[in-house]
Amino acid sequence: MSSPRIRSTLAALALLALTALFAPLSLAATAQHYKHPLDAPYPGGMLHVFVDMSRAPDRIFQVRETIPVAKPGPFTFYYPKWIPGEHAPTGPINNIAGMIVTANGRQLSWRRDTRDMYTFHVDVPEGVKQLDLSFQFLSPGNGGQFGASPSTSNNLADIEFNQVAFYPAGYYSRQIRIQPTVKLPAGWKYATALRTESRDGDTIRFKPVRFNNFVDSPLIAGRHFRRVDLAPGASAPVHLNIVGETAKSVDISKQQIADHRNLVRQILALFGSRHYHHYDFLLTLSDQVGHFGLEHHQSSDDRLPTDYLTNNAMYLRAATLMPHEWVHSWNGKFRRPYDLWTPNFNMVKRDDLLWVYEGLTDYWAGVLTTRSGLWTPSQYHDAIAMIAAAMSHRTGRRWRSLQDTATAAPLTYASHGGWINWRRGTDFYPEGQLLWLDVDTRIMQLTHGRRSLDDFAHAFYGMDSGSYVTRTYTFQDVVDALNRVVKSDWAKFLRERLDYTGNKLPETGLARGGWKLVYTDQPSAFQKATAGVRRGLNLAYSAGFMVAGNGKVYDVQWDGPAFRAGLVPGMTVAAVNGKDFSTGLMKQAVTDAVKNKAPIRLLVKNIDQYRTLKLDYHGGLKYPHLVRVKGTPDRLDRILKARK
Repeated sequence: MSSPRIRSTLAALALLALTALFAPLSLAATAQHYKHPLDAPYPGGMLHVFVDMSRAPDRIFQVRETIPVAKPGPFTFYYPKWIPGEHAPTGPINNIAGMIVTANGRQLSWRRDTRDMYTFHVDVPEGVKQLDLSFQFLSPGNGGQFGASPSTSNNLADIEFNQVAFYPAGYYSRQIRIQPTVKLPAGWKYATALRTESRDGDTIRFKPVRFNNFVDSPLIAGRHFRRVDLAPGASAPVHLNIVGETAKSVDISKQQIADHRNLVRQILALFGSRHYHHYDFLLTLSDQVGHFGLEHHQSSDDRLPTDYLTNNAMYLRAATLMPHEWVHSWNGKFRRPYDLWTPNFNMVKRDDLLWVYEGLTDYWAGVLTTRSGLWTPSQYHDAIAMIAAAMSHRTGRRWRSLQDTATAAPLTYASHGGWINWRRGTDFYPEGQLLWLDVDTRIMQLTHGRRSLDDFAHAFYGMDSGSYVTRTYTFQDVVDALNRVVKSDWAKFLRERLDYTGNKLPETGLARGGWKLVYTDQPSAFQKATAGVRRGLNLAYSAGFMVAGNGKVYDVQWDGPAFRAGLVPGMTVAAVNGKDFSTGLMKQAVTDAVKNKAPIRLLVKNIDQYRTLKLDYHGGLKYPHLVRVKGTPDRLDRILKARK
């Protein structure tokens, strides 16, 4: 009987033979693409890339790249496909245009691989020592997620370097070196985790780096720029770099600076280590770019609306973004699930442990936001109450487990449209918070308050301080680390919650923490801030739907009152009880229906047809809150206390 390795080799040879018959690619080029990359220095030498951002306001980045080659013959190169932190094959290759490959001044023909659109083949002539690539990255103008979303305006630009570089196949990305140079629009300032080697006017040459670190080091630039030292005198500096649409948008207050300096102290107290030589928050404040956060080892790409620092509701609602992305320097970048680490950016990553990578990060983001003073404990209570309510009403749990939302993340991230409560979305973030609160309070219960998840943080992430060489982990590694904190059947504990399907929320951390979820007819200040930011109305826990300020229905609770009335996502509510729709009128109708037993009449538009639906709901408005359970230990507020 042949060994698994022999069988896989025979299968690969058979595949290559079939390819030779049907594909216009040389056998050697195909073999180079499909063999496992080598963990050895790339023999061709150092790559160079020049990114001309001077037309960034026009959403055009002009790129010239040099890829040295070691010998003539078939040569394969990649455009990065699986971008760390995006958890899906999202490299924005459709935004590459005008690519011309030359060698010694002669244009060469290139061929895209027929099975992998991110792979390219070229035949290198005799006597050629390097390939010269010229192309444009056409920055998106609308739509998309992460690096495929808008990233420029007249006043600023963000660039993820995976967008503007190709790299040779066959080698670990860490074994390929590259020297980047960037030309900025006149007078713009910039920030990046890359180290500057020299500057000539608006052209900046950076020190050579490994290709994996290059991709891991985005750059922001703009007319309006502010840089704040968050760790004065620290051996490993931490800076907050802000670009915005106006001078006012980057004007951070003294209190906001103080709160973020507290964040530095609290995150280092939590982990007892650091895994960066320096750290740079790259904060973009603009209504013209996509809004998200993306983690990197020594920086984070954080994009929020223009008024983030000046709008109290926005500042409250988005306060966890930068703590979340910074936690990723430990959880996700330094320690990473074993199947989310790959030798290059074109091998498939697997997302089954995202409930650790993202869920635990999200949990600590909320805790650290509170410990640092960005939130008060009361604001944390309101925030976690909203999460608990949303996850308690996740009708899709009847058929789809929390584990599956992580495993299928490449599909989940790309999922758009309504029925989010029934289909489920990226629930490994919010329900992941509840899962790890469950773990934290369980540790505290088992140890009578002597230990907590902080001890796990020290043990699991605290080794090799100063190093950012990735260390991977498995499910069993997580279980073993929890058992070193306190003995319990952690595998069973986690699997019962991860694999559960049914009608109830399987996590019980709030109750063990000494609190319970209740509903009243009055929203909390946090919920009011959320409604103000989103400009909509959340009736999911009452009438059973969520609606935007313009009447557009964006979710309906499966089998809920609105569902039974015939309301579905995508419809527009034009009128309520015969009057033009507004969120205020809708709330009043739900309130009045408590005493008035007649159904609420909704005039709805479905594409080009109107009809009246009868919403037979009389339970009033319901907003989630936390209340203390008398006679129980308050473990939750112990978790939220600042560490010294």
